[in-house]
Formats: sequence, C-alpha cells, structure tokens
Amino acid sequence: MKLAVTVKMRYDIISSSSVILSILPFKSNKQKVWDEAFQAVPGVTMQEVQAAAGEKRMKIIDVPDAGDITFAFSAKVENEIQAIPSEQLVDVAIPLMPAPVLRYLPPSRYCQSDRLYKFAHHKFGHIPHAFDKVMAVRDWVHENVEYSGGRTNSHTSAFDTITEQVGVCRDFAHLGVALCRALTIPARYFTGYSYQLQPADFHACFEAYLGGHWVLFDATKMVPLNGMAKIATGTDAAETAFASTFGNLHFQEHEVSVKLLDPNFEAVDSTSTTQGYSFF
Repeated sequence: MKLAVTVKMRYDIISSSSVILSILPFKSNKQKVWDEAFQAVPGVTMQEVQAAAGEKRMKIIDVPDAGDITFAFSAKVENEIQAIPSEQLVDVAIPLMPAPVLRYLPPSRYCQSDRLYKFAHHKFGHIPHAFDKVMAVRDWVHENVEYSGGRTNSHTSAFDTITEQVGVCRDFAHLGVALCRALTIPARYFTGYSYQLQPADFHACFEAYLGGHWVLFDATKMVPLNGMAKIATGTDAAETAFASTFGNLHFQEHEVSVKLLDPNFEAVDSTSTTQGYSFF
C-alpha cells in the first residue's frame, strides 16, 4: 500500500515558545518513507529525534519571535499489512512476553484498566480464544459508543467514555486499550494517517499483542485497516499527541490530506474472524 500524505498546521505565537510535532510517519523495515519535506514559515530552529519510549519520530521546534507560523509536511509512505490466521493469535503468558511489551499491560493516564476489570471480565471473560475476545471488545465499543465530535476533550479517559458512551476515534481507541489490558492482554494506542477517512484527519486505533504479533483493531470501523500509515504507538494519547506546545501560543488550524498511490489497492475485510492483521 502506497500513500501520499500532507499536513499543514498554523499557530499564533504570542511570545517565545517551543513545539514538539509528532506528525512524521514512523520508519521501519516494514514501513518505508521517502520524499519527505518539512518546512516552517517563517524559518525557525528545529531538530528531529526519535522517542525513547514507544515508537515515534518528533520534530522539536524553537520559535523565538511572536507572530503567525505555519508548518508544512509531506511524504510518501509504503507498507504492507500481514494477514495472520486467527488460530495463531493466542494469549501470551506474561513470563513469555518480551520486556518491551510489558509496559502495555498496566493502567495508564487515559486507559484506567484497573477500574474496568470487573466490567471486562463480565462482558468478555467467558470468551476462550484471545483473538475472538479482542474482536468482541472492538465490536462492543463500536456498537455501544456513539461517534460524535465536540462532546469530549483532551482530558476524556476510557472510564469517561464507557460511562458517557460517546466520543471520537481517540476515545474509541483508549477504551479498546483499557478493556484489553483489563483482560491481561497487552494493548497500545496507534495513531496514523488513514486513506478514506472523512473528514481527513489524524486517526487513532489500537493494537493488541496476540501470538507474538501486534494486531491492529479499529473500533470506529471507518477506514480499511490496510489503508493506514503509522505515525506512532504508545501507552495512550499522552505519548502520541500530534503536537505538544510549551510557551505562549495558540493553535489556529490544521489540514490533513491522504491520497492513494497504489492502483491495485484492495481493502481488507476487517470483520473477518478467521484472521487478524499486523503492520509490525
């Protein structure tokens, strides 16, 4: 799958500030990124770093003067989703989990799995197979949480979402992560670019660790699983926010565009119970 992605972001800078942007597609041996271009108008000092925790690339930008500033990014991305038979996507015993996976078991800021333990086991604990269990989590979130913008904010957590039963992709992903962790299944928050998302924007999903693979699930069911390019993964949105700002500045607007470059693209059937899908 090949995509062309572009992003424009505008801020009103009141005084000297810093911005950390996490909008660069993640580079790996399974996701290739080329023809990258990042521009700031007016010009500023910036550097690229890779996060020590989770998986993401960041631009750290120093904005010394007041005024409007626009960031523009474009790139081409290619990756390939791997179909894995569902019978292989089993529970992994905690002693057999790789050390980097263990950080995705405990509760985190937006995913209070410890507060959802009783609910998760009542609803899903009877399902014997791990993949079927996570599919049931995904379907429950999709069927019971109303997708609606403007009714949640950056403070909304998984516990809030299961209580209020409304949210956007960020909230759907947090709840999926929290319920999986409550079932002792490692899960992490996934943010990326998505083909066919309307309106175009950054998109959030979740991944569950099953049978030694990070398997992708989208509780919104708004886009094809193989139409996404990964930006970052982390414990929750606190680690994967597309922008973190420090200083006196105001976010004005952003625009995202994702175009398909692959003429042979065929959307995967994400409702299949016979296989799961993994990028990484």
